[in-house]
Amino acid sequence: MQRLRAALAASPQNQQLATTLARRYIETGRRTGDPRYLGYAQAALSPWWDQPQAPNAVRILRATILQSQHHFAQALADLDAVLGSDPGNAQAWLTRATILQVQGQYDQARKSCVQLQGRVPELVAVTCIAGVDSLNGEDVRSYAVLEDVLKKNDGADPSVKVWAMTLLAEMAERQGNHAKAEQHYRQALALDPSDTYLLGAFADFLLDRNQPADVATLLQKNTRADGLLLRYALALKRQGLPDAAKHIDTLQSRFAAAALRGDTVHRREQARFALHLRDDARGAFELARQNWSVQKEPADTRILLEAAVANNAKAEARPVLAWLKQTGLQDRTLQELAAKLESAG
Repeated sequence: MQRLRAALAASPQNQQLATTLARRYIETGRRTGDPRYLGYAQAALSPWWDQPQAPNAVRILRATILQSQHHFAQALADLDAVLGSDPGNAQAWLTRATILQVQGQYDQARKSCVQLQGRVPELVAVTCIAGVDSLNGEDVRSYAVLEDVLKKNDGADPSVKVWAMTLLAEMAERQGNHAKAEQHYRQALALDPSDTYLLGAFADFLLDRNQPADVATLLQKNTRADGLLLRYALALKRQGLPDAAKHIDTLQSRFAAAALRGDTVHRREQARFALHLRDDARGAFELARQNWSVQKEPADTRILLEAAVANNAKAEARPVLAWLKQTGLQDRTLQELAAKLESAG
């Protein structure tokens, strides 16, 4: 990346250099969870960033950055423009599917995933489709299909295998099959022990299994990302360790700085912080509700329901409960939380 930076500094209008460097920055940011790399990627694309008719290669990267900043409408507009001129662009379809899935628009997300068939390796297309279907009432079937396709594609790109294994782990966890979930998580970690999303998901799994010491061991050298530091602090607090206090203070400072920047990307983490580390149930509920209006992944739904239970806010949580029934999302933890709210006075 140093060589690319030097080359681009000498020739800032070189689109191929700029997109190559931006792509590397985005990949690094995704792996490390460090948001600064998105800023570096945007800077590399600065000659074209504000162009309404930017080249397609720039539009796709711009959409990826906008997606990470939760500017979903702008990202989708860029992707739709790319697909209007290049309907076979697999990366645009995949990014579009990801955004729509995060928003809970499962029918549209699935249609984008289907467009990948025949354009990308089988495991990529099947993982995309299975990921959507597993959130839309088809968890058991999606798990079986994806597990079978993964076995048949053992020589696939390691990063794709990690994606598929992580998804299988999450599916098994939602079904209550904890042994299978842990097996998949550990297989994925053996391939990539530094993947930020994977580390966070496995840490949550271990916290739910009441294994905070294992979480502390897993994350003690991986706390640069706010989400991972949050889980590390939760693990220390669960063990009653005095070091938890300084990490809680660090998180407080990071979230305060984000608020000053107008950064709302980490509202889910802020809500967990407020509820579980600051005992601020009302503040947590407001943050979780604001977050859920933007993104509706299972983890977003969970923190909102947890905060609703803590506030006995059954009436305010009715839209979430209705959405769960509508989608048919199969998740034992969410079902238990929903049942607590439904039975509340």
